[in-house]
Amino acid sequence: GEMFRALIQNDQAMTVVVAIVMINTALYITQQLVYFFLKYDFSPSTYQGDFTLFNMVGGGCQILAMMILFPVLRRFMDTIKIFYTCFGMAVTGYIIIISATGTSSVGWLFIPAAFIMSAVGVLNVIITVFLANTVDYGEFKNSRRDESVIFSMQTFVVKLASGIAGFISSMVLFVFHISSNKEAVVTEPIAASSRMGLRLSMTIIPIAVLVIGFIVFKKRYILTDRKLAEISTELEKKHQN
Repeated sequence: GEMFRALIQNDQAMTVVVAIVMINTALYITQQLVYFFLKYDFSPSTYQGDFTLFNMVGGGCQILAMMILFPVLRRFMDTIKIFYTCFGMAVTGYIIIISATGTSSVGWLFIPAAFIMSAVGVLNVIITVFLANTVDYGEFKNSRRDESVIFSMQTFVVKLASGIAGFISSMVLFVFHISSNKEAVVTEPIAASSRMGLRLSMTIIPIAVLVIGFIVFKKRYILTDRKLAEISTELEKKHQN
């Protein structure tokens, strides 16, 4: 109850939570469907090795982006501009996957994997920064700090995103008549319509989810560097009194 009260009373925390749900839902949909995309569409003969390579490259890019790319971008942009840039990177990666026709080389997929996972890595760093900002905002607005409550919500909403993505992925496989059994041997190709449906679902749905998150964030998030400086000044005065 305390967690939800703190969330409802802090509109900026609510905005960041929506962004977290959208970002992670898009990522998890891709992670859950890419195995079937490789198995039934992109590279049926080498899908297991390709899946491992895809995850290795994507995971490596995510870690490097958190450690290197974010500090580099921070020298030239504020966190909000970096946030928007990373949304654009992720969408670009999905568009590349849509256009990846006429090839079965997993090396081609390293490009969108790098775009998407690097963007997600930086976004996860920025989300933590934004959550910290909402703590100060909450104290400014409601005269109380809910640090532990607000940061504990991050784990909750990530699990929520995982559940949503799992449901959507299951529905995609069901609608396009694709077996969800990862161990099943591919004896014959699935229908062309199913392959196209899988590819579009793995890309268009995450793009749509990210766009929704982008719109909500852009319209509702107000904690710019200038606004945060004003809040910090007001809080210092309050503490001194």
